[in-house]
Amino acid sequence: MANRHLARSVVLQVLFERDASQGALSSLAAMGRLADYAKEFGVGDGDMPFMKELLATAIAKQKEVDEVIVRAAPEWPLEKIAAIDRNILRLGLTELLYADRTNVPAKVAINEAIELAKSFGGDSSSKFVNGVLGAVYVELGEPGKEEGGVRKSKEAKNMPTENLIGAVIYAEEKDNIYLALVHDIFGHWTLSKGKLKPGESHDAGVKRKAKEEIGLTVAVEDALGENEYVANDPKIPGGKKRRHATYFLAKAKFTDLAPKKEGGLDDAQWFPLAKVGDLNFYDDILPVITKAINILAQKSRT
Repeated sequence: MANRHLARSVVLQVLFERDASQGALSSLAAMGRLADYAKEFGVGDGDMPFMKELLATAIAKQKEVDEVIVRAAPEWPLEKIAAIDRNILRLGLTELLYADRTNVPAKVAINEAIELAKSFGGDSSSKFVNGVLGAVYVELGEPGKEEGGVRKSKEAKNMPTENLIGAVIYAEEKDNIYLALVHDIFGHWTLSKGKLKPGESHDAGVKRKAKEEIGLTVAVEDALGENEYVANDPKIPGGKKRRHATYFLAKAKFTDLAPKKEGGLDDAQWFPLAKVGDLNFYDDILPVITKAINILAQKSRT
């Protein structure tokens, strides 16, 4: 059986060396190092395609992955993270964000990175890596976790609750319907969403967030549903909180978007309904968008 853990450790060696060279080691040279180290460590030929793809993706996506690290560990400037930990995070996040989950489930990506941290890092490396990857895993909606909504434990019920508001924003243009979606640094298209201010109505919250995030003035229409999930927050006692999100359908004029490229967002675009099904969404957002599309289809028939 192929030894994927050993294969990952070889990829890590190359990433570490490339980091030490401050990028002077080219992608082509890195592949050469990979072949040399694979031979030195006795990695089987059957693992070479996996290693090459992992290394190539880690190099190609380094900028995006580094942005995720900065967001997930804001108290740790990237350059202050120990070099070995930094590259373990890069490898782990490359698999967590970009690998085919049928081949590398999210939990496997996290556990493998933790094991690399135990083998190559310092005393606290595995805890640090687990914390960062765990935070990203929660942001991704905990893929592969067999449970729905908030965990029904006493601990979850006693967590502080943060109320969020979001919307599926649509516009009509030349007999077509378009959705305004935002793109985050985790590589997903998602909805305009944010915290509901104390005392703020849902209607006011939707309008404010749409204006802040993508520069649109919207009219709130149908309610689309709610969901809850547990999120990490190191700033509060216990380190976890419940996030309760309420979603609405909202209409806007078809005009240029003005995305706010901060807070984890890096783009915003209009998509015709025919193209929406091809996009990469979070699992918990799909039912909301599906309901919105069904409502819009009914509106178009009346």
